[in-house]
Amino acid sequence: MAVIRQEDFIQSVADAFQFISYYHPADFIRSLAEAYAREESPAAKDAIAQILINSRMAAEGHRPVCQDTGIAIAFLRVGMNARWDTSMSVAEMVDEGVRRAYTNPDNVLRNSVLADPDGKRRNTGDNTPAVTHVELVPGDEVEVIVAAKGGGSENKSKFAMLLPNDSVVDWVLSQVPTMGADWCPPGMLSLGIGGTPEKAMLMAKWALMEPLDIHALQARGPRSRAEELRLELYEKVNALGIGAQGLGGLTAVLDVKVTDYPTHAASKPVALLPNCAATRHIHFVLDGSGPARFEPPSLADWPRLALDFSTSRRVDLDRITRAEVATWNAGDRLLLSGKLLTGRDAAHKRLVDMIARGERLPVDFRDRFIYYVGPVDPVRDEVVGPAGPTTSSRMDRFVEPMLAHTGLLGMVGKSERGAAATESISKHGAVYCIAVGGAAYLVSKAIRSSKVLAFADLGMEAIYEFEVKDMPVTVAVDSRGEAVHKSGPREWRARIGKIPIVPA
Repeated sequence: MAVIRQEDFIQSVADAFQFISYYHPADFIRSLAEAYAREESPAAKDAIAQILINSRMAAEGHRPVCQDTGIAIAFLRVGMNARWDTSMSVAEMVDEGVRRAYTNPDNVLRNSVLADPDGKRRNTGDNTPAVTHVELVPGDEVEVIVAAKGGGSENKSKFAMLLPNDSVVDWVLSQVPTMGADWCPPGMLSLGIGGTPEKAMLMAKWALMEPLDIHALQARGPRSRAEELRLELYEKVNALGIGAQGLGGLTAVLDVKVTDYPTHAASKPVALLPNCAATRHIHFVLDGSGPARFEPPSLADWPRLALDFSTSRRVDLDRITRAEVATWNAGDRLLLSGKLLTGRDAAHKRLVDMIARGERLPVDFRDRFIYYVGPVDPVRDEVVGPAGPTTSSRMDRFVEPMLAHTGLLGMVGKSERGAAATESISKHGAVYCIAVGGAAYLVSKAIRSSKVLAFADLGMEAIYEFEVKDMPVTVAVDSRGEAVHKSGPREWRARIGKIPIVPA
């Protein structure tokens, strides 16, 4: 009979969360490299290249692949014959492992978990509590899967109670375009069909931890309705032309998982969950012999790629003018150098509240660019930790007051803007650019200095001033309101030609 000791369990969880912060699963890297080789869209191919290069850099540097180091999730299958040598509950042990992992001084991870979610939204300071699921199974071992799930992909989770005769495929194809690029494709989609609402969601989340094997399924053919759905949705979702980062291309999903369960005769619950380009999870088993050991992947698993900036325009942020911005077109690639402000949800809320009260702002935004980012704290000789873009649409409601009252000229984030924000950008002759979501460590290497200018109490959500050198971005919405997240997928959906474009 296995005896699972408290310290072995806690340290295994801590080591696992550290491991997945900088090592992508090998199957994900292989699938992404295959997608890179197939991709025909230059913009999408460049985005995938940045993700792959960033992944290799993170593996070599033991630093997070993404600045959003996620909410911690643990799935446990506990053998009913296993014994525990512990004074803590399973959830308490998971939380202690998460605490150790996220406060590890050698690789500090970003704390993103907030208590009082509908009130003060106070950061817990150590990324606890985790979300822990426990299932009792035969045996005397403890099987554990841990995952770090970023907010961009979690926020795009979908659920519906379909009618028994409704088409799951039609529903998925109606939902995926509404997800835009906020979930940082290319990644994985997982469906849970049947059971009850909570069962469908849990099935879909669990299946996100499975290996990417769609090509093996294509080779042998389906053996069940669930496998038929996997193949059909893989083809049809990619035929939407969304592409990497929503820029238009051949691959938005690397795999589709489908899990089903018997359900009530009157019901068809369906959950749709995405996993992003920062896919992070690992599986281990404790048998009483000590803590888990994790074997690092071989760097040979990563392709050696180099970025081509020969067509990129260099931009001096310290001398930028509206006249220069007016010459940029949606899709142009830029290399930003100079002083770049930062700010995201909490900072924007404070700024707009100050504007409404007629108060003087702590920072002069006139003719400046702001980067939507919440960086990881630096370690060793770093200026800043991984600092990739956060979802820009969360700042959409702040765009008009910021552009109208501060003289802000440009914004940098990830994924598309809504109609109102796009209209405001055009109205004020401003611009919106994107950095690649899932390339946080790569982006951080362009940051040469960092200092807090305002709202230090907000931690990673404070307003920083970065000094950047050749930070790669793409014009996503130009000063005339043209948007690549509309034109790119529309062009590639038409090129692929499998799913008709319905006129607006």
